[in-house]
Amino acid sequence: MTTSFPVRWALVAWLFVISAIGYLDRVNISIAGQSIEKEFHLNNVELGWIFSAFVLGYALFQAPGGSIADRMGPRLVLTMGVIWWGIFTSLITVFTPGAPLLIFLLIAARFLLGLGEAVIYPSANCIIASWVPSAERGIANGIIFSGVGCGAALTPPLITYLLIHYGWRSSFWASAVLGLAAGALWFLIARDKPEDHPWVSSPELAHIRSGLPQQQHTARMPWNAILTNFNIWLVTISYFCYGYAAYIFFSWFFIYLSSVRGLNLRESSYYSMLPFAAMAIGSPVGGWISDRLTRSRGKRMGRCGVAAVGIALSALFIASSTQVDSARLATVVLAAGAGALYLSQSSFWSVSADIGGASAGSVSGFMNMGGQIGGALTASLTPAIASHWGWTASFLVAAVLCAFGSLLWMLVIL
Repeated sequence: MTTSFPVRWALVAWLFVISAIGYLDRVNISIAGQSIEKEFHLNNVELGWIFSAFVLGYALFQAPGGSIADRMGPRLVLTMGVIWWGIFTSLITVFTPGAPLLIFLLIAARFLLGLGEAVIYPSANCIIASWVPSAERGIANGIIFSGVGCGAALTPPLITYLLIHYGWRSSFWASAVLGLAAGALWFLIARDKPEDHPWVSSPELAHIRSGLPQQQHTARMPWNAILTNFNIWLVTISYFCYGYAAYIFFSWFFIYLSSVRGLNLRESSYYSMLPFAAMAIGSPVGGWISDRLTRSRGKRMGRCGVAAVGIALSALFIASSTQVDSARLATVVLAAGAGALYLSQSSFWSVSADIGGASAGSVSGFMNMGGQIGGALTASLTPAIASHWGWTASFLVAAVLCAFGSLLWMLVIL
């Protein structure tokens, strides 16, 4: 049975859903963080270790997870990953304040959750490399990564509601159930290659094949080729800078608004949605602009130029927010920084898919490992820097790294 609706866009749409739920799973702890701190008698530094444990596990398994997706196929690997993260999302709820080695158990649970979630985007990039013509990869990645903003934007009000009415554990149970349901449907509708899917029409298959990059690798790249590719290193280091800035929003933004800027729990839940709403808008807009410029001006302008401008604008907005006295206005300025940052998101993943070809999972996994190492550092360094030099210094460090990450894109040659 074939369908007139392009199947590739149905898969992209469901990857958007999985992306949103994945970020619900990882951001819920930042909203429930104060309740967890209180129940388990933790401080901000210890909570930072728990935040970093997830990101460290997520980072370390990016390249292995991408390699596994290249070998076993993104359909199966992503399904197994969703089952894994459903188990470890809910595991934290069984711990009690008097448990022996409590801090170790909390760190271990979040680290193992990170391992399971690590396969999401390398697997998604395998789908992009096999299913999506090069000229459409900007908007396809933009849609997938707008799920990050949507999931993170919905998290504060949803988790706050569950936290107030049913306790913080309920938010982790809800996240696990949503993830398992999304994974089951993914296994039913997805296939690794378009020619293997019974719903793909002959015109769509011809369109996909004609639009794949002519130089795209049909055989997997060996790791020595990946690790000696200058472009991959430039993009990976830039994504490290990107990840450092992005994870301030994912890890500490809610706590920053409530504890530092003085907003109450309800206000914090609503205002903390703004950066994530901006991400949800910036990601597909950046992808659309990138595709348009790629078709008219080439990949140098469409991929590299859009990424460089987006990250540079983010640096400007993040630095400017430190000079704003009003908590609400500062949130709006920071939201603009988050949206500008996500203008560049699709360029990272489109370029890694073009470079990687049949090894898109491995290449993008290596790149994303860089981003997540940056995220792990910000989860722990942000409160440490703030405790010594204030929150202004924490945001300025992120702004400087964004500026550096923007410059690196000027050296990428496609």
